[in-house]
Order: sequence, then structure tokens, then C-alpha cells
Amino acid sequence: MSVTPTAASTLPAVPAPRARRGFPLSPGFLLGLALGALLAAVSLHAGSGQVLSSAVTVEIALQLLGGTAIALAVLVCPVDRRLPGVVLVALMGALAIYTALSIAWAVEPSGTWVEANRTFTYFVTLTAGVVLVRLAPHRWPSLLGALLLASSLVSLYSLGTVIFPSWLAADEVFSRLRAPYGYWNAVGLTAALGIPGCLWWGTRREGHAALRTLAAPLLALLVLTALLAYPRGALVAVGSALVVWFVFAPRRLRSAALAIIAGLGAVLVALWVFGQDALSQDRVPLDARDVAGHRLGLLVLVMCVGVLLAFLAATFRVSRDGLSPAARRQAGIALLVFLALVPVGGAVVLAASDRGLTGSISHSWTQLTDPSASGPANDPSRLTAVASVRSKYWDDALKVWKAHELTGVGAGGYTVARARYRADVLEVGHAHGYVVQTMADLGLVGLGLSIALLIAWIVGAARAIGGWRVPPRGVAAADPERIGLIALSCVVVTFGVHSLLDWTWFIPGTAVPGILAAGWVAGRGRLARPVPPVAGGWKASAQTAIRQPVRVVAAALTLIVIVTMAWATWQPQRAVTASASALEALSAGHIPQARTDAEEARKLNPLSVDPLFDLSAIAERQGQIPAARASLERAVLLQPANPTTWLTLAEFEIRNGQPQAALKSLGAALFLDPRSRRVQTTFLAARAALATAGTTTPPATTPPKTP
Repeated sequence: MSVTPTAASTLPAVPAPRARRGFPLSPGFLLGLALGALLAAVSLHAGSGQVLSSAVTVEIALQLLGGTAIALAVLVCPVDRRLPGVVLVALMGALAIYTALSIAWAVEPSGTWVEANRTFTYFVTLTAGVVLVRLAPHRWPSLLGALLLASSLVSLYSLGTVIFPSWLAADEVFSRLRAPYGYWNAVGLTAALGIPGCLWWGTRREGHAALRTLAAPLLALLVLTALLAYPRGALVAVGSALVVWFVFAPRRLRSAALAIIAGLGAVLVALWVFGQDALSQDRVPLDARDVAGHRLGLLVLVMCVGVLLAFLAATFRVSRDGLSPAARRQAGIALLVFLALVPVGGAVVLAASDRGLTGSISHSWTQLTDPSASGPANDPSRLTAVASVRSKYWDDALKVWKAHELTGVGAGGYTVARARYRADVLEVGHAHGYVVQTMADLGLVGLGLSIALLIAWIVGAARAIGGWRVPPRGVAAADPERIGLIALSCVVVTFGVHSLLDWTWFIPGTAVPGILAAGWVAGRGRLARPVPPVAGGWKASAQTAIRQPVRVVAAALTLIVIVTMAWATWQPQRAVTASASALEALSAGHIPQARTDAEEARKLNPLSVDPLFDLSAIAERQGQIPAARASLERAVLLQPANPTTWLTLAEFEIRNGQPQAALKSLGAALFLDPRSRRVQTTFLAARAALATAGTTTPPATTPPKTP
């Protein structure tokens, strides 16, 4: 296919790295290895993202590494007036700034600060992905390999907790895979994020043929890991990514062979696992899990060998005999017919059911959207179930949003605000869906920025892969970089679609790969236009840049901003550490030290009510009741829409013989969280104390006005 010349084709071509014989210990290979190890370490160390100390460590590391890459790009990269990806970066920066500004009206401003730190970290990650294209335009295979390596390492670790439970998960009570995040849907997403990389690796013509064949058993392991986590959202997400892959990428027959062989092997093993009570039921004794896990390990080994041999046989057969254009066309038609028959077969099955086609669809829709519908069981049957508790969380999020449509309740405020509207006693941290979470937290403004971000990325991705035309315009369809960009785009699609169905934004191990890939794709620009190279190499460019004061000042300012950002990210954790020290000193009877630590925590995080609770406890221990009450009243003024502040004040008043005042505080707590058993129990205790004091009729309580 001829390539349409463009105005930018006069730029000097950047020579592609030469293929090397032997084991590929090239700089690109080592870079991919290092980046993959870093991404895997992010997953393993940050875990669920809910332990502040671990999350802060990862966020600061990402900020410093990403900021260094950005400063380096400012220093040495040639000026490119087109600046692909700059709109995406600007919109992400606007979202991060708006998230931070929501502290001003947040129902829980301390949590909003933490969310702002996380969003700024992802802003730096996205920007780093954009500038890495400028710094090393031909290292896209390193990025793809790193994403695949990280996904594989984490997935193998998670799968290992079932195969070797005594060694890796002796205390696990659930059959679903959930390590290292403590959240099974994140495990499924991690495995799904590696599948596009496997398809790219197993179908590429570059590199070592022997190494390419290893993509088949690795793909089978990723699919098996995803299935054993029972994640319906991840399966929908990877299905969407496969649609993108088969529409835009060439080598569809080889991709189909790889996917079918690996998928069949994984499904057969998964079906065996689903039939073993020791592997598919919860709370199974460790010795039974050990025996069944070791059997699974042997079966996984057999699966890998069988998939490898089957893929080798298929590859050898095609390479030896070849396929004529007519045969390829027939095979492609057969594949399309098969895919088209899948929904038809599903419709036939539904039509033959007791409810009929329309009745089955209506019932499924009700199960999916009815907040009162019961959720599926925590076993393999949930893979085919439609019902979900998400409808309950989404309904609560929409109620929160309707009360604060424009600006929301502040980033991370859904948890606190939901208590006013919930119809259960579940403690839920997130709305389990990006759209509804953003609507509740950031309102229409945050949702608008998110939609603009999505549109900007779609436009950038379309430019990178040659537009929506198949075959593309201006670039060869089988161009290796184009296929790599399609694979990176599939990673982003996987993360994006899954985010619609679940909220994994708070888990760095799943969010960082998707955001980094999004930045690279958007930053590449039109594939027909070569990226301006770093003139004269890194050393010469650095020497030249030093003689340009504007570049040096800009790079220095970038580093100053990044260091300031890292410092701000560290402060909430410092406050938590100081607060813990205050409680420890109080338990040991060291009152002056406890007060000093609590005051330090208050200075480090003036948005948190925890140091005020600590100061109140210290004053109460010393018998300074007015001072203790004053600290709790300051907490109420700081977070008046948080039922915990009112409840803590009420409990203090009951302890100090003022049940009538406690009932007034409990009126606010009941208004903000009417389903809380703790609030209800405290209310009954206050009424009992008031009755004991000789008052028969408690005063009427009027719920306060809350933001």
C-alpha cells in the first residue's frame, strides 16, 4: 500500500532500532523490564490504595519519576508546535485543580485532600506518558512489554495464592482471587489489561519466533486468572477491547487462532476449578485448599504445555503451507459469521426459556437496575448472573448528585453523603462506577471535564492509528508501530470500559497502566508524521540546553512544582502518624507528649477531625470537660455534614451526664445517617439516661440544616 505524503514528511526520518540476534538484551528490552518491574511494584506495594501510608509512598514515587521525565523533556526535546496530547494534558490538569478546589465545599475535606493528591499523581502520570513519546519515540515496544510484564507478574502472584495457599494465603477465606489488592474485580482488570499485549506479542512479525509463541500460554494464564476472580466487569471490558483490536488491527486470523487456543485452554481449567468445592467454595480448611491447589498447579502446567504445542502446530502449519488470499478471505468470513451467530444463539436460548425473549430481557434489566434486587452469590455462578448490588450504590450516588447537581459533595465525599440516603447498613467506600461517582463527588462540572477528557483522547487515538478508516489513510495498515498503538489503545479501552462498571480509580496498580498508555497514544500524534528526534543525542542536547536559560528555568520550575506536590501529598500521612503517636502516648499516660503530638497532627492536616477527637480525649482524661467539649464542637463546625462528628459529640455528652444535650446532637446524626445502628443505639442510651435523670418527655429535636 502506498503511503500518502504529508507536509511533515520532510522532517528527518528517525532510524528504527536495528534488530539484534541472540537474546534481546538491548536497551529497549532492559527499559521494558525495568518499567514492568516498577509497575508491578506499584500494584504489590499500593495494594487496594486504601492504606494511606502505602498509597502515599507510591504516589510520591510516581510524582518524582514522572516529574523528572517531564523536566527532562522540557530541557532536551525539540520544539514541536503541534504538541500532540497538550489538550488532553490541559483537561486532566483542570480536573485535578477542580478536585483540589472541591475541598472548599466538601462534606469530608480531609478525604478530598487525599483524592486531590491521587488525581494530581495521575495527572503527572498522563503527562509523563505524553512526553515519553518525545523522549524515546521508538520505545513503544518497551512500554507494551512493560504493561504485559506487570500484568503477568501480578496475575501469576494472584493465581499462586490458590496454587500455594499455605505459602501465600494461609488466612484467605474466599475462593475468588483478590490478592494483592484485597479486591477481586481489580485482579480481573489487571489480568485483562495484559491481554492486548499478548495479542500484539503473539501476532507480530518482528522479534524472535520462539519468544512469540510464549504469548499463547501467557494469554491462557491471564484468562484463567480473570475467570477465577469471577469479574463480570473485566470480561465486558476485555470484550470491548477485542472488538477494537479485530476491527483496526491486521493479522486477524492469527489473533483469532491465538485467542481461541489460549481461551479454550483457560476455560477448560476454569470449569474444572468450578467443580471443585475446595477451590470454588468459601471458608474451606487450609489442608483441603493445599491439596486442591497443588492439583490445580499441575493442571495449569499441563494447560500451558498443551496451549503452547497447539499454537506451535497452528503456526507451523500456516507458515509451511501458507494460505492463499481466497483461503484467508474464507477464513475471515467464517470468523465473522461465527461472531455474528453468538448473539443470535443467545437470543434463541432466551426465546426458548420460560419467560421468552422479551420477558427474559425485561427480567434481566430489572435485575440489573433494581436497587432492591438481591445480588448474585459469591461463587462461579455470578459469571452468568445479571443482578448486581451496583444498582443500589448507583441509585444512592444519583440521589447524592440530585441534592448537589452542579458541584457535587467534594471528591471522595460519596461515602459520607451516601449515609443520608442509603436503605441498608452497608459501609460502602465508592459508588462502583466512574460516572456516578464523579456525578456525586464533582457534579456536572466534574462530569463535563471527564467527558471532554474522553473526547480528547478518542480524537488523539484516532490520529495515532491513522483515523477511523480501515485500512487507514496515510500509513500502512501493517505498520508495526500502528499495531502497537492499537494494542495500547486496547489497554486504555479495557480500563475505561471497566471504569464505567466499577470504581478502580483508587487502585494505582490498575489505574496507572491505563493512564500511562493513554498518555503515550495521545502524545504520538499522526503516525504519518515522524516525531522530531532529540538532535545530536542526549549528551549533545543536554549541553545545548544548558546554554538556553529559558529551558533551564522551565525545567527547574517543573521540578519545584513536582517537589511541592510530593510534599503536599505527604502531609496527610504525617498527620495520621502524629495522631497515632498521640493515642499511643495517651494510652501510656504521657499526657503532655500526647497533647504535643495531637497539636502537631492538627497543624499538619487542619482539614481532619481526627486530631480534634484526640485533643478532646486528652482533655477529658485530664478532667478538662469544657476544653474537651470545645474540641468536639470545632469538629462539628469543620464537618457539619458528617454524622460522625455529631455522634462523637453526643457520646461525649452522655458520658458526662448531659443526655438532653446529647439528644440534640443525635437529632443531627439521625438526620445525616438514619440507618446507622451505632447512632440508633446511642439515641436509645441517651433517652434511657434522660429517663433515669427524671425527665419523662425528651425535648423535640430539630434536624439542622446541612450543606
